[in-house]
Amino acid sequence: MTPTPGWLQEKLFERRIVFVTGRLDDALAGQAAAQIMTLDASGDDPIDVVLSSADGTLEAAFVLIDVVDAAQAAVRVHCQGQVGGPAIGVAAAADHRSASPHTAFRLSAPASQLSGTADQIAAHSEQQRTLLWRFQARLAKATGRPAEDVADDVRRGRHLDAREALEYGLIDAIRS
Repeated sequence: MTPTPGWLQEKLFERRIVFVTGRLDDALAGQAAAQIMTLDASGDDPIDVVLSSADGTLEAAFVLIDVVDAAQAAVRVHCQGQVGGPAIGVAAAADHRSASPHTAFRLSAPASQLSGTADQIAAHSEQQRTLLWRFQARLAKATGRPAEDVADDVRRGRHLDAREALEYGLIDAIRS
């Protein structure tokens, strides 16, 4: 017997597991936010988010950060594969953060492509700077590091393995 297309998704949802994999864009953030909010409304047991996203947008990351912040249930994020750019902010918002031993982290700001009039580009650029500052402040708070150090690491695109991420304060534990 062949499982139905949504079978695995249903089984994970029953176990309160949400996958956030691939580029963190508006669609992925919206889907994961809806799942987290639904699970939060259905009980107090912890919600586990499996995060594997090497890049994305700050706007999408803040959708998930806000949902994690508002959740009454504990939200635990487990990082695997590559986690970078704005997705790191999602991990930082969690109540407990872990990573698989071979997870690679990249502190970086997302690239933006802007179009429009000069005034529109300037306004969007200012909005991106404000979001980036908020993102860096969240990382600084989560890691206990000075905001200036985090900003420098983000500007440089610093890479960390799981052990270095643990020492940096991005995660709380490494688990197999």
